[in-house]
Amino acid sequence: MIRYLAAGVALLLSTAAVAFTLDAPVEQGRLVRGQTAPGAQILLDGKPLPVSAAGAFVFGLARDAKGSITLSENGVATVLPIAAKVWDIQKIDGLPPAKVNPDPEGMKRIQAEAAQLKTVRALVSDLTGFAEAFQWPAEGRISGIYGSQRILNGEPRAPHLGLDIAGPTGTPIRAPASGKIVLAEPDLFFTGRTLILDHGHGVASIFAHLSASSVTVGQAIQAGQEIGRVGATGRVTGPHLHWGVYWGSVTVDPRPLLPSQDPTPLP
Repeated sequence: MIRYLAAGVALLLSTAAVAFTLDAPVEQGRLVRGQTAPGAQILLDGKPLPVSAAGAFVFGLARDAKGSITLSENGVATVLPIAAKVWDIQKIDGLPPAKVNPDPEGMKRIQAEAAQLKTVRALVSDLTGFAEAFQWPAEGRISGIYGSQRILNGEPRAPHLGLDIAGPTGTPIRAPASGKIVLAEPDLFFTGRTLILDHGHGVASIFAHLSASSVTVGQAIQAGQEIGRVGATGRVTGPHLHWGVYWGSVTVDPRPLLPSQDPTPLP
């Protein structure tokens, strides 16, 4: 039986002879965490997924993922269709023109930083923070959501792949789950002061536009620990935290990982 848990209710998806459970539906933009028997082998589309000593595993589906996936447990394969979602459109005006259409020097910097981020995102550790109950990383007003098609200064651009929480500069940012700091950069072109927190098995959080950070690369972090402060560095129109969650090269929606209530709104 394949099940996913939603609001604490187990829902039947298939009658295949498997024992794993999934905590979320298989749909676009979703991080799906699974549970199997310790020592079991799990394959996603023929490729092995790390399984923790407690039987936890995880995978992510891109915003525009289509078709289906095949999950195999100890050789028993099950095909699961990927549900589609409808994404919002968000218009943002008032950005510095050089941040929307960078000059050649800016493009060189962007490409170098993208290569650096790609290397960090390829890390796969045996940490298990990904399996924890995530908590809000900051208090404030939600000002941007995952998946929305962005129109910047009137020009269509790539979709927004994170959750924006607006609040005054200096608002504390706390780790949504435990992990280890794997990147701490003071000034990236788009994201300004930026941190990446590895949660294990390819899952990590990125925190952007910070005014300050209080951690270093290699530092172990507990859930709820302060790691930085909200700011307005990089490409922004005002102070906010951009929080992204990714699984390797796949960026997923952070919102379904969080408690149902919104964070405490601040001015």
